[in-house]
Amino acid sequence: MGERKALLILHGKQATNDEVRAAVQARRDAGWDLAVRVTWESGDARRLVDEALAAGYRTLIAGGGDGTLREVAEAMALARSDASLVLLPLGTANDFARAAGIPQAPDGALALLDAEPRAIDLGDANGHLFLNMATGGFGSKITANTSEDLKKVLGGAAYFLTGLTHFAEVHSAFGRFHGPGFSWEGEFLALGIGNGRQAGGGHPLCPQAAVDDGLLDLCIVPAAQDVVGTLTTLLSGGILGLEAVSICARLPWIEVEAPEGLDLNLDGEPMESASLRIAARERALRVHLPADSPLLSPA
Repeated sequence: MGERKALLILHGKQATNDEVRAAVQARRDAGWDLAVRVTWESGDARRLVDEALAAGYRTLIAGGGDGTLREVAEAMALARSDASLVLLPLGTANDFARAAGIPQAPDGALALLDAEPRAIDLGDANGHLFLNMATGGFGSKITANTSEDLKKVLGGAAYFLTGLTHFAEVHSAFGRFHGPGFSWEGEFLALGIGNGRQAGGGHPLCPQAAVDDGLLDLCIVPAAQDVVGTLTTLLSGGILGLEAVSICARLPWIEVEAPEGLDLNLDGEPMESASLRIAARERALRVHLPADSPLLSPA
């Protein structure tokens, strides 16, 4: 293990989190020189990453929800740094962290400071990097429309409730998908392009994805005659239960054309495009994961 020095970039809403304070102190008591910086507004995470790297920090910690984790991971990868990242999941969904087997308690997550970092892939959507997943169609609408207040009260179940209340607005999208050895076009209800496995508060859209295989897992749920039944299955169990009708592939890159435009969600970041290329950036970032993380390929 190298220098026991790290900097935590913490979402501003978590500044008064007593569990986080106790976990930080526990790491300090264990010999870590652990500094903390708090975000206040858009762009702070990128700025704090750049400042930390310039100051010589070799280990950074991202503390917050999926969006904060993505922002810090993207900033580190764009800086082409070989510093490593610890993930401190403090959001409602924590989709990437849960799938990766990262402890949800702050003390357990920060204990991964002592784990050996592993080089993992990131997703790249037209230059926008993501750690977990790009979702489109009805699924991205649910994530975008779920209020923070509802998530505080119901947790991950808030996404399910929001989905039910938006059934009347459901319509399919048309898209053309092309990648190495793969081609499909048609109307679809939901789309997941995963580096990680789940989105929207625990719904597995790409249940076989791995973060170190140089591939992204593509899953398309085509428009069906029984729209309500399909969406109910999707909301309650993710892609599980829809395997027979879903279009799935594992690809290093995928090009998507949507003549009417496609709304995407990249780990909480909204994006709209009629044409895009999404690719795996191999070994783009070193991340401290449990040795037995389900997202790591077999040795």
